[in-house]
Amino acid sequence: MWSLPSAIEGAILLKSAIMYTSRPLEFHVVCDDTSEAYLSQRLALLTHPVHNITVRFYRPSWQSMVDRIDRDSTIKTNHLAGVPGLMKLFLHEIFPDQVTKAIYVDTDAFFLTDPVLLWNRFATMNDTVAISMPTHPDQAAPQWHDANKICSCIMLLNFERLRNMRLMDSVIYRDDDSGLFPPALSPPTFEALFGPTDSEGHFENGGLGDQEYFWAIVKGRPDIFEHLPYDWEVSSCLLDMYGTRIGQDDATMDEERAHMVHVYQTPHEHQVILPKLVHFNCLFGVDVYFEWDGWYDPENTLTANWGSALDYHVGIKWIWLNRGHGKVDVATIMDPLFSDQRFARWREQTAST
Repeated sequence: MWSLPSAIEGAILLKSAIMYTSRPLEFHVVCDDTSEAYLSQRLALLTHPVHNITVRFYRPSWQSMVDRIDRDSTIKTNHLAGVPGLMKLFLHEIFPDQVTKAIYVDTDAFFLTDPVLLWNRFATMNDTVAISMPTHPDQAAPQWHDANKICSCIMLLNFERLRNMRLMDSVIYRDDDSGLFPPALSPPTFEALFGPTDSEGHFENGGLGDQEYFWAIVKGRPDIFEHLPYDWEVSSCLLDMYGTRIGQDDATMDEERAHMVHVYQTPHEHQVILPKLVHFNCLFGVDVYFEWDGWYDPENTLTANWGSALDYHVGIKWIWLNRGHGKVDVATIMDPLFSDQRFARWREQTAST
């Protein structure tokens, strides 16, 4: 979260997870000072939730993020998310090693059910999978290298495996001639999708930022990837929420199936999407998705189908979540080192002993 609008959105996401969780939660948030201040104000209202809540804010400097991208030396972006958006490729490096896996969710989304159900999917992954996200084989966009065939808006990330395989490259890794560590995983996948680097040493990026790089990685290394069901990515962007809607509480599965859209020739053809997380993206013209003008238009299809759910989750007061005996633990980690920097420090220490 690297702006006030992203923090305003992200607060709704955190609140929804706390509303529905059946066990203690940990939130790890990479952010700037403005975002931390906003979220801290909301969290201060939470004094005795049902379950313990742990929050860790990570505050890398802007320059440290730019420097990490430069140490990779091959990636760039012209996406609106900019430098902070590319940090999705480096989350496993920013967080400490004891954080071995995590759920990543874009800020313009919120849960409709227990996030533990999503977390439990880690237990069913095979031993090679490190990334899980929704796939859309029916989509195509050559200008984006077909990166709309996935959505990096929600991901299950096995950080331990990503660290062990060195997902992203670094000049620090390239300078290590010990032969004890594997080469970074991503460079050959980038070259396979984008072709050779340009005159400045960068791979081409068509405008989807981190998602194009994630697409290159999972397309080139399907052995480390697993599809995430659409229930966890009910999106307003391109997918029309798959035709799901609030209302008709007695609908049967067959009746609901008749409403499904954008599932033909996908892993969920002939299935019913059962929303567990909704994602209100591509609502252009505003910085905060729930301030979109369309929400005030009762004739708008998205508003008619999902406006009531939005109003409920945005409007739930934080103090209403004080309904148990849990504790809230909030702390800030300033200037966290990236994994390649930690490796350099370890190498220096071992060389001097």
